[in-house]
Amino acid sequence: MLIHPRSRIIVLVACILLLVICFFSSILLGYTDTSFTSLIHSFTQFDGSNEQLIIQNVRLPRAIIASIVGASLAIAGLFMQVLTKNPLASPSVLGINAGASMLIVLSITFFHLQSPNATIWLSFIGATLSAVFVFGLSSIGRDGATPLKITLAGVSIAAMFSSITQGLLVTNEVALEQVLFWLAGSVQGRSLDSLHMVLPYIVIAWVVSLALGGKINTFMLGEDVSRALGQNTALLKTTLVVLVIILAGGAVSIAGPIGLVGIIVPQIVRMFVKNDYRWMIPFCGIIGAILLLLADVGSRYILMPEETPVGIMTAVIGAPFFIYLARKGGTVK
Repeated sequence: MLIHPRSRIIVLVACILLLVICFFSSILLGYTDTSFTSLIHSFTQFDGSNEQLIIQNVRLPRAIIASIVGASLAIAGLFMQVLTKNPLASPSVLGINAGASMLIVLSITFFHLQSPNATIWLSFIGATLSAVFVFGLSSIGRDGATPLKITLAGVSIAAMFSSITQGLLVTNEVALEQVLFWLAGSVQGRSLDSLHMVLPYIVIAWVVSLALGGKINTFMLGEDVSRALGQNTALLKTTLVVLVIILAGGAVSIAGPIGLVGIIVPQIVRMFVKNDYRWMIPFCGIIGAILLLLADVGSRYILMPEETPVGIMTAVIGAPFFIYLARKGGTVK
């Protein structure tokens, strides 16, 4: 664990440099390997070559989307662990994935909505409605939205929505074919147009998240202590839920349900800056982007020339880590 601020800054700068390396690796590596010179020429001396077209239209948008989705999922996972006091929590506890999937399948089944733009907004709306429903249910009662009530409500609603989705897919082959690849989670074939729709909300959520580090540190001392110090804990929890909805819902709407990033990254970050959320939030964003970029690059080589959805790759990476966390009681030792 890094105690001295100077040590944290050094590691943060090193992570940023690693992020830059991973970003350019995502652009240059794959079935069609390209060179750094081609990357530069694609913007300074564009000649319409195959390499330059791949860089501009495929690789660059893919790297940008993977970075933004990875960072958003990691920060959302950290906030879910704060809300539920559970180090193994992730955005799926609020039913983000289940709500998005169900609304898309419902729309395809009954309204035949098939455009990419419609899919983006439907998944975002479905994720939002599911999370609001879970938080509303968990807020009922004298104690309000306690960590246990949020977890139980989330698991129950997610299970119900998932069952509805599976039932619709079994009876509707058209919906199954259209939504199957999305359900695996992937940044392949995604355009920057889909990102433009939700990017303003995600950027605002990032800025607000970075401003909440000190308040979360106080909140984690215990709700009674934080109230005694003058903190409005209900407002903070509501703000965190809204941020999870925007970050995770936006990420799912772009790339589909990519799992385990929100669990793995906060645990890795705790090895560097244990429970200091002023540092954990930016570290989570950077390392989340690095993880998804590396997973995306790796997914290109497993079944080359075919590509594996990055959601499957993160599951392969994250499953052993998740088992390790479970055996260690939920924290990295």
